[in-house]
Amino acid sequence: MHPTVLLLNLAAAVMLLLWAVRMVRTGVERAYGTSLKKALRETTGSHVTAAGAGCILAVFLQSSTAVGVLAAGFAASGILPLPAGIATLIGADLGSALVVQILSIDLSALVPVLLLVGATMFLKFEGRQIRQIGRILLGIAFILIALQMIASSTEPLRHSEILPQITGYLSNDPITSFAVAALATWLFHSSVAAVLLLVSFAQQGLLPLEVALPMVLGANAGGGIIAVWLTRGLGLEARRITLGNLLFRGTFALLALAAIQLFPLPMEYLGGTEARQLVNAHLAFNVVLVAVSLPLAGLMARLTTAVLGGAGGDEMTGLAGPASALDRSVIDVPSLALASATRELLRMGETVERMFRPVMDLFDHGASDRIAMVRKLDREVNRAHTEIKLFLAEVNRGELSEEEARRGVELTDFAINLEHVGDIIAKTLMPLAEEKMARRLRFSPAGWSEMNALHARVTSNLQLALNVLISGDLDSARQLVKEKEQMRRLERSSHERHLRRLQSGEVSSIETSNMHLEIVRALKEINSLLATVAYPILSGSGGLLESRLA
Repeated sequence: MHPTVLLLNLAAAVMLLLWAVRMVRTGVERAYGTSLKKALRETTGSHVTAAGAGCILAVFLQSSTAVGVLAAGFAASGILPLPAGIATLIGADLGSALVVQILSIDLSALVPVLLLVGATMFLKFEGRQIRQIGRILLGIAFILIALQMIASSTEPLRHSEILPQITGYLSNDPITSFAVAALATWLFHSSVAAVLLLVSFAQQGLLPLEVALPMVLGANAGGGIIAVWLTRGLGLEARRITLGNLLFRGTFALLALAAIQLFPLPMEYLGGTEARQLVNAHLAFNVVLVAVSLPLAGLMARLTTAVLGGAGGDEMTGLAGPASALDRSVIDVPSLALASATRELLRMGETVERMFRPVMDLFDHGASDRIAMVRKLDREVNRAHTEIKLFLAEVNRGELSEEEARRGVELTDFAINLEHVGDIIAKTLMPLAEEKMARRLRFSPAGWSEMNALHARVTSNLQLALNVLISGDLDSARQLVKEKEQMRRLERSSHERHLRRLQSGEVSSIETSNMHLEIVRALKEINSLLATVAYPILSGSGGLLESRLA
């Protein structure tokens, strides 16, 4: 096989593997995101409990990085204590090692079944959760297909004359092997995918154990770098968690690298093949890491606090981001000016998202200082709204094409709607959170579950709306408007179930009745405002009627 064709096949297989891992994770997040976040939010007890929760979440999400980002977000909101957050990430590392264990088993016979059942559930059913389960099954099938593709595409390398020279060099330079794997893992943004790739190479006889083992250790260190990189723009509390995890993983990986160079390891006890030995060594590394690190989580929390400095404080306002994207130097060039306004509008939307994400956490564990942080972000949203409107008004004084003028109006309208969303959060939902905290009220379990499910759905739709703002994608716009109708049905269903709970005399429902209805109504209104970004796209394609009246 020609080297170019070989590299093309291998690159395609690796990209399919990365995409499939992400597909499983997003399916789980969309189907069970509320329950998983609730489990993580309640991880405030012992370090063992926190590590167990992190492990389970990582198995479901197939990503310790996803758990790390979630934990960092909770830490930034003040919900998750720093030592518990570090313990959660350590447990998540073990969970990702268990995922590698499962996916390294030969499950190729299940691929047709997974494809058939997954595609049927995703394409033939309307229920959101059933569709996402179908997405999960398809993702697992694609992971298995990708591993088969990697095996077949690398088969010719067995007879390569260059490969023995490369592996021979790497076997004498474990530091380079370690660094290459760490870098590749960071580039992949998935330690699971990186380790599976190394295991696949070992299974094909392309990587001897003396090269593969340092690379697996490097992949473990690289996994810690990913979470640090993804949370680099968050507040101090969030960054302390991911830094603590990286210090544990990186230090332990380097110590293990030194140990395997100094002492012969009884690898025969870890399996009958080099691939199996590699998988089991990866698991053993993370088991020992958990055992050693958990008792030291408190010490690591103090160390990261000393390293990063600061007292935490206003973490949410630390997320406010860079200076305005509005560029007045291009105000006479409408196309560039509109692009500048779109960037600032996206930043405004991201600020609204930072206000909205912790809403249910604030109802659950409300605190005056964190509610004040949300209100500070609302002032940032109001400022951006005013600047965008004035900027676009100045642009409109110039000579614009009909299309440019229309786009300017659309951006102004969406800025107004985002500002309204910010007001609903700051002036409707936050006072309700304060009232609940002051009166020490509790929602009924069923009512609380309904509100969390609605909040998770609106959070997903907020991300979709910002994507539509940038991409102008017709299918995404259509999906966003469909979500508006679905949200209306869910709001009505929640209203009816709440009335039934009142009729049954449930005390918690009676005490929080007005609050429950106002929250649900506010969530529905926020969702409707977000959906407006899709209307111009659908109207332009003829996919939106001017009136629903017959």
